[in-house]
Amino acid sequence: MAISSVQFLLNSKSLNLVFAAVSAPSVLPRRIPLASVRVSSLLRWRSVERNLCRFDCGFGAFGAPSRVLAVVRDREESTEAYSLGGDSMDILDDDSMDIVDSIGVVDAPPKLRERDFAGTPYVPVYVMLPLGVIDMSCNVVDPEGLTNQLRILKSINVDGVMIDCWWGIVEADTPQLYNWNGYKTLFKIVRDLNLKLQIVMSFHECGGNIGDDVHIPLPRWVTEIAQSNPDIYFTDREGGRNSECLSWGIDKERVLRGRTAVEVYFDYMRSFRVELDEFFVDGIISEIEIGLGPCGELRYPSYPARHGWRYPGIGEFQCYDKYLMKSLNKAAEVRGHLFWAKGPDNAGCYNSSPHETGFFRDGGDYDSYYGRFFLNWYSQLLVDHGDRVLALANLAFEGTSIAAKLSGIHWWYKTASHAAELTAGFYNPSNRDGYAPIAAMLRKRGAAMNFTCVELRTLDQHEDFPEALADPEGLVWQVLNAAWDVSIPVASENALPCYDREGYNKILESAKPFNDPDCRHLSAFTYLRLSQVLMEKHNFLEFERFVKRMHGEAVADLQIILEDGTELQGIDGQVTV
Repeated sequence: MAISSVQFLLNSKSLNLVFAAVSAPSVLPRRIPLASVRVSSLLRWRSVERNLCRFDCGFGAFGAPSRVLAVVRDREESTEAYSLGGDSMDILDDDSMDIVDSIGVVDAPPKLRERDFAGTPYVPVYVMLPLGVIDMSCNVVDPEGLTNQLRILKSINVDGVMIDCWWGIVEADTPQLYNWNGYKTLFKIVRDLNLKLQIVMSFHECGGNIGDDVHIPLPRWVTEIAQSNPDIYFTDREGGRNSECLSWGIDKERVLRGRTAVEVYFDYMRSFRVELDEFFVDGIISEIEIGLGPCGELRYPSYPARHGWRYPGIGEFQCYDKYLMKSLNKAAEVRGHLFWAKGPDNAGCYNSSPHETGFFRDGGDYDSYYGRFFLNWYSQLLVDHGDRVLALANLAFEGTSIAAKLSGIHWWYKTASHAAELTAGFYNPSNRDGYAPIAAMLRKRGAAMNFTCVELRTLDQHEDFPEALADPEGLVWQVLNAAWDVSIPVASENALPCYDREGYNKILESAKPFNDPDCRHLSAFTYLRLSQVLMEKHNFLEFERFVKRMHGEAVADLQIILEDGTELQGIDGQVTV
């Protein structure tokens, strides 16, 4: 947006930066000048910047700030910046100049419509720690560097952090021999900084999925069992085994050195509760998320990249290990149709599209008598597994909030069959609500729901992958309401890295729905994840702004465009110096 000059005025009581557009092109929206800008956050950024430069964790020191005010602009126009020269410089004292030096006004998308979230409910913000923060020997990797990173997060009022407690690290070599040493050290660091903890009981393998930059396998003694009994893993129609997590078919089978899978999970959770009791007593553990499948999510591993899946493939059913086939055979026998004791033979492969298959196409077999029987059985296994493990989690963590995570499978949502959801275990075709039974199970077990993909916009998906017929916004709305309808808390996290204002605004819109008569909102949001990119100055300033708005605080640079095209440039109280 072209501006020919910028004028700065100072109020004697507080530093008010006021700019006026002179000779602005008439085709641009009418701008109401910025009345005042609060710079307390900018002062805090100076402290944050010094902290960032002090530690050496791969984050480069920020360059010297430029005495330039960058003006929000339209994408198609070139950047224009204006030095604070002449008389404007003379009227600033040293302290004021330091403030101006620290200003980092970030670019916003053109004509971005933003709601004012000042005064809205407080939604806690957590940040996921890096996957490799604990090594395979259960030691904290670079505790000093981690402490500095957490101190920076604390400086912008992040509420806490999320950490995976990996089964493959803690019970790595011998059944029921647990090593929690690294986690005790990490939790003490978090406690000393007065941050909260979200804990994930991670009973899955890390590595091979989007965003995985380390490899943490299942415990060695489990993989040894799998060498002689590979049916403990989920299996596809072609016999491909998936070692990400254990098949739900062995939940009640004593195939793990005399224990069932759910007994193994319970013993692990009970050990955590006993060995880390001091952190429960101190109250820094706000919630424990129970891993229920691949990536810790309650779903089948239906779209594994290791087996060649690529977005937006429909995935494959994962029910061909001998234990799940035994369950299917029993269900078919009870129904009186033994010939139904098989998986669909016309459901395509991992990278098929729904219309290419006889099972998922419009009017396909998914809605036949057999299709309904199979999908009911397949999806009920998912609900039953969650129910069993969460029941034991309540015993292990009595008095502590627990949660389960659901994945946001939004591709093919605008088709009749919702094929990608069906293969993942969510029986959610266009004529059925597949998330209501899951929400009812969570309510029964007193568990919250954690859901992903709240930052994604349907329009963006149509532009990037029009063939996927995706609708993340429609999916999020359906799942949130399924949870709210049974009055369970709903938290969320972003599915992919997010650093831009448009993505943050989408998260805010989902977190605090507009004009909801019941004033419903997310119980918490967890940001994926702490990284070098997030800590870059431009990105971190944007993240700080997002945290403020999630907390219901006002921000200085709110951009609102009224129906008549009038553009309001944010107003945020008086400056505190």
